[in-house]
Amino acid sequence: MLDGQTCLVTGSSRGIGRGIAEDLGEHGAEVVVNYRSSEEAAHDVVDAIEESGGTAIAAQGDISKYEDMEALAERVHDAFGPLDVLVNNAGITVDKKFDNMTKEDWDAVIDVNLGGVFNVTHCFWDDIKRSETGRLINVSSVVGQQGNYGQANYATTKSGLFGFTRTLALELASTGSTANCVAPGFVATDMLEEVPKRVQEKILRRIPLDRFATIDDIAPVIRFMASEDSSYMTGQIIGVNGGMEW
Repeated sequence: MLDGQTCLVTGSSRGIGRGIAEDLGEHGAEVVVNYRSSEEAAHDVVDAIEESGGTAIAAQGDISKYEDMEALAERVHDAFGPLDVLVNNAGITVDKKFDNMTKEDWDAVIDVNLGGVFNVTHCFWDDIKRSETGRLINVSSVVGQQGNYGQANYATTKSGLFGFTRTLALELASTGSTANCVAPGFVATDMLEEVPKRVQEKILRRIPLDRFATIDDIAPVIRFMASEDSSYMTGQIIGVNGGMEW
C-alpha cells in the first residue's frame, strides 16, 4: 500500500509511535524512526522493520528545538529524498492539578506538544505540499476532546492539534495533499501502566467496549490516513476510543 513513500514518525522509539513506524514499514514505506534520547530503542525499531522486509533509519532530534528539525530534514533528504508522510506523534505529559501546576510545567508540555509539532511540520512543509501523496497526520487524544483531571496542559495541546489540522488541511487542499488527525482513547502502553490501578479501573468504566486500546487498534488507522485510500479525506478528526463520547 505504501511502496515508495517516505514516512517520518516522531517519537517512534517506543509506545504508539513504535507501533505506527513498524506497521508503516511492514507495508512498504521507507520509515524514519525519530527519537530524542532512546537511541538503542530506536535502532531496535529499525531492526524490527528490516526483519519484516522493510527499510528504515533511526534519526535523532529533539522536536522542541527548531535547529534539530532542520538537521533532521537534511538527514531524511540525504537518505531517502523528500518526505511524503509526516506523523506528528511525539509528546510528553507533566500531570498536576492546576492548583499545583507551575509555569515551567505548563511551558514544558506546550513547547513539545505544540511547539514541536510546528517545528517538524514547518521543516517538512514544502515536501508535503510537493508530494503527489503528501500526508500530514497529527496524533491527538480523547483527552483533547473531553479534558482530563490533572492534565490541563496536555489537554490544551491535544485540543490545539484539531485547529492546526483543520487549518493546514485548507492550506494544503490546492496541492492535493491532506492533513488529518487521529484522537486515540486510552491505549495500553507503558504510560498507562504508570497510572494507579484504581484510576485505570475508573477510566475503564467509561469505555463502552470495556477494554483499553492496543497499539494494533491505532496503527492501521494511521496507515489508512497515509495511503492513497484516504485521498479524499482531509481536515478530519478520527476518534479511536472504544466508544467514548465527545
